[in-house]
Amino acid sequence: MELIDLTVIQALAGMRSGELSSEELTRAYLARIERLDRGLVQAYLTVTPELALEQARRADARRRAGEDAPLLGVPMALKDLTLTKNVRTTCGSKMLEEFVPIVDATITTRLYDAGAVLLGKLNMDEFAMGSSTENSAYFPTRNPWGDLTRVPGGSSGGSAAALAARLATFTIGSDTGGSIRQPAALCGVVGFKPTYGRVSRYGLVAFASSLDQFGPFTADVSDCALITQVISGHDPLDSTSLDAPVPSYMSELGADLKGVRIGVPTEYFVDGMEGGVERAVHAALDVLRSLGADVEEVSLPHTDYGLTSYYLIAPAECSANLARYDGVKYGYASPDAESMWDSYYKTRGHGFGAEVKRRIMLGTYALSSGYYDAFYLKAQKVRTLIKQDFDRAFERYDALVAPTSPTVAFKLGEKVDDPLAMYLNDVCTIPVSMAGLPGLSVPCGLSEDLPVGLQVIGKPLAEGTVLRVAHAYEQAAGWAGLRPELSH
Repeated sequence: MELIDLTVIQALAGMRSGELSSEELTRAYLARIERLDRGLVQAYLTVTPELALEQARRADARRRAGEDAPLLGVPMALKDLTLTKNVRTTCGSKMLEEFVPIVDATITTRLYDAGAVLLGKLNMDEFAMGSSTENSAYFPTRNPWGDLTRVPGGSSGGSAAALAARLATFTIGSDTGGSIRQPAALCGVVGFKPTYGRVSRYGLVAFASSLDQFGPFTADVSDCALITQVISGHDPLDSTSLDAPVPSYMSELGADLKGVRIGVPTEYFVDGMEGGVERAVHAALDVLRSLGADVEEVSLPHTDYGLTSYYLIAPAECSANLARYDGVKYGYASPDAESMWDSYYKTRGHGFGAEVKRRIMLGTYALSSGYYDAFYLKAQKVRTLIKQDFDRAFERYDALVAPTSPTVAFKLGEKVDDPLAMYLNDVCTIPVSMAGLPGLSVPCGLSEDLPVGLQVIGKPLAEGTVLRVAHAYEQAAGWAGLRPELSH
């Protein structure tokens, strides 16, 4: 097995035994990034070789001194909306092309404290607005599957593609309406959105503050449990952070599913779902039944309203959050403006891409006088109904299981001029985000030689149950370690 094929847990075992060093592993990834990323996968916006090697050598020195830490010496990469002190953070936008933070995000600090090594920052749809990573202001990321002609999903497409192409041992993304789970499904990796508030949002450049949540991309569920353990926990710097104890997620793994009650929401098998995706998900349900789980259909009747309500709430919050980019406080400012108002128009006109402008206009309209009650307030009421659907389902079931995406990875450019078709890619993930629930995508097979994802959904703060179900399925189904040819 090559170094770049090691999981987090395997890499840690090798370093703890002295069979390899963090510097050796880090150099292997940096060489692979140099060879396969720019012009091919295009997952990285910024590579940090000097910092990575410095951190790797420090990790090796700590280990020689008898120290250890949960992720000591493991190379990782972060979605480029994660604040990293002295390392450029662009959010995939020209607006922040030269922005270098003076502080780290809480998640960055926790990963550094655990000993992780930063390889660089990963491409994304601009300000996390998109489902294909084609909305990056710099370049599209390509899915390692499908001869580099397919999208990796979005908005955390760089994070998913980098993991699938073995350009990092694990990566971090963010999920607002499916931006971890959908690209994880399309790239054939594990992606986890914890409960809203379980992981600190301090230092996450905001898109929609009531929905945004950090989470990991990993090669398997065991790695996912370990990374989730490291990044979870209360943070006084984040007013939405939940002050709740973090259990041992690793201890949840390995338990059988006998007697576990699993609901399958019928509404998630939407019109237009590809036949190969539906067949793969039904085959996965058969595996869960064979493991002793009680699998039954359940109805979540307000699911159909999730997409429309999300595309009122999220753009409204986006409109408020992105008002700060005005050419005065920080970020890009138009160099040829003749007045204050001219500067404002030109800065936002040149600095934001088409999709960001579209969502700002949608959100501003929904919040405007005379329309607030008719659109934004009504969408918030529908959000409550969606959450109540889940609450009722979880009175009977321990977890819910559904498709992650209705399709496999589509062609680059196929939907870029059709916003509605693009938005429909998140139809299976948005309701989970609206309710603030934990959701994980795990590979469940192939359709037309492209990965399919199975979504496992849990009660609030039931990350352990989600991981347990996903791990049991993964071990029985045999799809763990699914890799495209590019990664070998």
